[in-house]
Amino acid sequence: MTQTKKFTSLDLADFMKKVKKMEKGEKFDLSSDEDLSIAIMNLISIEEHLFFTANKTGKSSYYDLLYEVREMRKELLAKIIKEYEGENWCISKHLLASSMRLMEVGTKMLTKGDNKAAQEMFKKSYNLYSLFWGLNLGAVKLDGSNQAKLGDNIELLSDTTPVKSKVKLSVFDKLGEMVKKAVDCCIE
Repeated sequence: MTQTKKFTSLDLADFMKKVKKMEKGEKFDLSSDEDLSIAIMNLISIEEHLFFTANKTGKSSYYDLLYEVREMRKELLAKIIKEYEGENWCISKHLLASSMRLMEVGTKMLTKGDNKAAQEMFKKSYNLYSLFWGLNLGAVKLDGSNQAKLGDNIELLSDTTPVKSKVKLSVFDKLGEMVKKAVDCCIE
């Protein structure tokens, strides 16, 4: 039986207050962390390319470079993922890697003129990127306190409309809205 949890706009407002405190404080600089997350995505891609190049050329020296890049990626990822449990570290790394790959696939589709398929890839990429931030900013709780599962709908009571209404949003939609508001790369 699927359970849903009702989130009010006050829940989002409380969460945003916490994010703003972190932005102003010394805990998080979200604009820098967003830049750092993109750099980490690229380091993961470099690791992949070094792996394939080592195998295609037969030169083991590429593995030495892979090791160095991996160590740098681990060090930088630790700057964003300060606390984690279980496999959240690896989940976070794979969310960034998958987001980057889907972004690249979408870009290639744009080049081929397939805009609709590109937009679908970009949406999936952004969903994974939003989930990364949701996990690492504490918006997603996997300890039983939040019953919503990926793909399930949660109800958001919206007071942005003149008449309060119930709007169904997926977990990805809610996280995407959170990222739009919380992780602003244009903050100086």
